[in-house]
Amino acid sequence: MKDLLNDLKGPANRRSFMKKGLAAAGTATVGAGLLGKGLSLFGQDSDEDSDNLTRGDVAILRFLNALEQVEADLWRQYSELGGTQDNEVSGVNGGNPLYTGALQILDGDMAQYVHDNTDDEISHAAFLKAYLESRGEEAVDLSAFATLPSSRATGARQIGRLTNLTRLTVDTSFWSRYRSITNPDFDPGAPFVQAVTSLNVGQHTAIPRTDDDTAGSSLSSNNAASITTHLQAIAFTAGFHFAFIEQGGTSLYPALAQKVTNLEVLRILLSIGPSETMHFQTWQDKAGNALPLTDTDTGFPGSTGATVTFTTLAAAQGETDPESLKGDTLQANLIMPEPTHFLTNRNRNFPPVAIIRPTSTKNGGAVASVQSFADDGLFVGHVVRGKSDGFVELLFKLAREADGARREL
Repeated sequence: MKDLLNDLKGPANRRSFMKKGLAAAGTATVGAGLLGKGLSLFGQDSDEDSDNLTRGDVAILRFLNALEQVEADLWRQYSELGGTQDNEVSGVNGGNPLYTGALQILDGDMAQYVHDNTDDEISHAAFLKAYLESRGEEAVDLSAFATLPSSRATGARQIGRLTNLTRLTVDTSFWSRYRSITNPDFDPGAPFVQAVTSLNVGQHTAIPRTDDDTAGSSLSSNNAASITTHLQAIAFTAGFHFAFIEQGGTSLYPALAQKVTNLEVLRILLSIGPSETMHFQTWQDKAGNALPLTDTDTGFPGSTGATVTFTTLAAAQGETDPESLKGDTLQANLIMPEPTHFLTNRNRNFPPVAIIRPTSTKNGGAVASVQSFADDGLFVGHVVRGKSDGFVELLFKLAREADGARREL
C-alpha cells in the first residue's frame, strides 16, 4: 500500500478557483467575471475546471468504469428475463413472462423499473469510458472476462457473462442499517439485523436457471396463487439483491468523491452517485412487499440445497423510543434514511442526521465494494479448480488504486 500511495503522488496541477480568482483578480472581479459569463457556476464548466486530471482522478474513473460494467452485466441478465422488452436494453425476444409475473408480485411496475435501472447502468459504463478516452486515458475493457454461462431459461441470450446470479449469498443488513440510529462509520461493532437471515446463508439463485425453475407456474389475475413458491422465492431473492447492489453504489460515489481533485471529475461523481441512491430507495421499497414463504432449492438443475424464508416485514420490529442501538428495526415502509450518528467523537457531539451511510473508505470505498460483490457470489465461476482467470484480481487492483487516491490542493 505504501508503494501504491507513492506511485499515485503526482504534481498538483489543479488550477485552483480561489488562487486564480481571489489572488489574481480580487473578490469583486471574480464575482463579476463569473456572473458575466453566466455559465461557470450553473452551466457548462470552464475549460480551466476540466483541465489536468491527477493520477488519483484517473484511478477513480477507471475503477468506476470497471465496476459499472459489472453492474451493467448483471442488470442485463435481470432485464432480459424480467424487464420490459424493447430495443433500448434487452431486445424484443419476449423475456420470461413467468419470472416477470413473479417479480410483479412485489410491484406491478417491476418490469419497467428493471429495464430503467439496466439502462442507467449501461449509460454509466458508456459515459465513463467515453470520458476517460476524451481525456487521453485508457478505459477498462472487461469483455475478455465475459466467460460465465447464461441462464438457459426462456428469454435469456446465450452469451458470456461477467457475473453469476445463480449462487448468491445476499447480505440484507443494509435494511436495518438505514432504519437505525447506528452508523457503521461511527459506531464500530454496531450490529445490524438481516432482513432475510436465510439469504445470507448458503447460495441462492435470483433468476431462473432453466425452464424447470418456472415449471408449474402460470399467469393469472392472482399471480401469488398461480406461480409456484419456488419461482416466487427466486423473484423475491432478486428483489432484495436489487437493493443490495444499489446500496453499494449509494455509498461508493460519495466515498470516492472525497478523494477527487479535478472539479469536472467531482461533478461527474456527484451527478452519477445520486442516481444510484434513487435506485436503492426504489428497490428497498419493492422488496418490502415480499410475501411470507419458505422454499428449499432442491430437485432442479443447478440446485444448491439452500433454504430461504421470507417473512412479513410490514409486521416486523419498528421504530422504538428512544431509538434502539441494536440495529434491529425492520419496518418495511421506512424507505427514507433514518437520522444516524455523524461526525461524532469525544470532543464533538452532534445530533443524529439523515445521511447516506457508510461513506468512509473502509466501509464504503472501492475495495469494500469489490469485496462485497465477491462475498455476494457474483464472481463464482471465475476461479475453476483453484485457477483464477484474473478477473477478480484486476478488480481489486483497480479498487486499491482508487482508494489510494488523495485530493490534491
